[in-house]
Amino acid sequence: MKLTTTAQVSVDGVMQGPGGPEEDERGRFERGGWAHFDNEASTVMDEIYQRAEAFLFGRRTYEVFASSWGTWDDPGDSPIWTALNAKPKYVASTTLTDPRWANTTVLRGDLTAAVRELKAKPGGELQVHGSGTLFRWLLDNDLVDEMTLFTFPVVVGQGTRLFPDTGRDVALDLAGSQGTLSGVTIHVYRPTGRPR
Repeated sequence: MKLTTTAQVSVDGVMQGPGGPEEDERGRFERGGWAHFDNEASTVMDEIYQRAEAFLFGRRTYEVFASSWGTWDDPGDSPIWTALNAKPKYVASTTLTDPRWANTTVLRGDLTAAVRELKAKPGGELQVHGSGTLFRWLLDNDLVDEMTLFTFPVVVGQGTRLFPDTGRDVALDLAGSQGTLSGVTIHVYRPTGRPR
């Protein structure tokens, strides 16, 4: 499987709490709910989820998704709901002991080996959505094959950013790019190692 990551970020790089005010209030973050999908961006996101063979989450994102997508009734027409509830889910966590969302496996121990084993399985994409800490760890360990960034036309001004102030440098090839009428830009990158 190809390991792909998808993140929603503001122009100033914030990824915390895009979906709603109560989604992630860590650090007294009060500006959640800044990501507003238009029809074009929603269509692209639906297409991404339709390519999923399985999902890999960090614990915090898993819990947010499980308490929302995992509890909602089937709307009958949502590719995101269908994929999340039908496909296998893996969670990188040392603290999660009793996952209640069906078809979930907790990965413990050697995470690098576990992710490589998942990637070696046949199929489409092993997708990571959100999961900032896991996203950065996967990128630092050369496990990301492709990353998609939805950049929303807003400056949030505070909150956890996708990339910290310091970190490893990584070169990226632009594999695709598009903009929507409301100003959301969608970029697909492939990591190519260290910059030269």
